Amino acid sequence: MRCLQACAVTTVLALAALPALAALPNGTRAPDINTEATLAGKEFKFSLADALKKGPVVLYFYPAAFTPGCTTEAHLFAEATPQFQALGATVIGVSHDPIDKLDKFSVSECRNKFPVASDADGTIMKAYDAVLEGHPQYASRTSYVIAPTGEIIYSYTAMSPDKHVDNTMAAVKQWQEQHKKS
Repeated sequence: MRCLQACAVTTVLALAALPALAALPNGTRAPDINTEATLAGKEFKFSLADALKKGPVVLYFYPAAFTPGCTTEAHLFAEATPQFQALGATVIGVSHDPIDKLDKFSVSECRNKFPVASDADGTIMKAYDAVLEGHPQYASRTSYVIAPTGEIIYSYTAMSPDKHVDNTMAAVKQWQEQHKKS
């Protein structure tokens, strides 16, 4: 009986650890974004269309600023931002947090390296099917890579923050390889 219980618990834990699929599939046109954002504590209007004119965009959703997983993820993206920039990619994080809270998060946890945007009313996370199941006021931990054409070329959802940077970096590199100018 104990073996059955242990096996059942192990199976449930293993399934919970698997990444869920992001709801917007590759090839989908990315919904437009125009919202308040902040970089190094300085607020500005973020436009996805404008960012895409410069190259691919790594758009990542996270549940809440200053929580352990979101802080870890912000640190990881901050460390990788120079590599993303070298590839011509823009990184931006999105959460439901109000812009004044994100002003602080952008300085301390994002280390002044990349912007974070406020989705206080949840419209962006809904448009990207990045709503945390069972907690609709929060975003799920979902990352997208969007090509300059506006097409989603990569998506990944997992509550653990540890693979989002590596996975999106690989997708940007693959896109760059496929679109090298002769």
